[in-house]
Amino acid sequence: MLKLYCYDRCSTCKKALKWLDDKGIAYEAMDIKTDHPDEGTLRKYYSMSGLPLKRFFNASGIPYREMELSQKLPEMSEDEQLALLATNGMLVKRPLVVGDDFVLTGFKEKEWAEKLL
Repeated sequence: MLKLYCYDRCSTCKKALKWLDDKGIAYEAMDIKTDHPDEGTLRKYYSMSGLPLKRFFNASGIPYREMELSQKLPEMSEDEQLALLATNGMLVKRPLVVGDDFVLTGFKEKEWAEKLL
């Protein structure tokens, strides 16, 4: 079953949940704010995804902007970035979808259809 990290007040997450429900795809919803992945789990997801680490950051979120991460991330190591992501679920791009052998960040319908249908 898919694991879906989302935030209930996020409009993109709501669209993603509706899309999954409309397609009849089962998932386990996790609140990214209160039940976010720890550093080891994020490291595993990053490795599985094949994506650049910056795709795991919620660049439009308030914590990201307040911490001025657009300037700081390029100077940080991957280990430092993963440790930072693990401190606050609101830094993590959502929805974050985890399947048996893939990870998707954000909701891009075409990308989701390719992996899930």
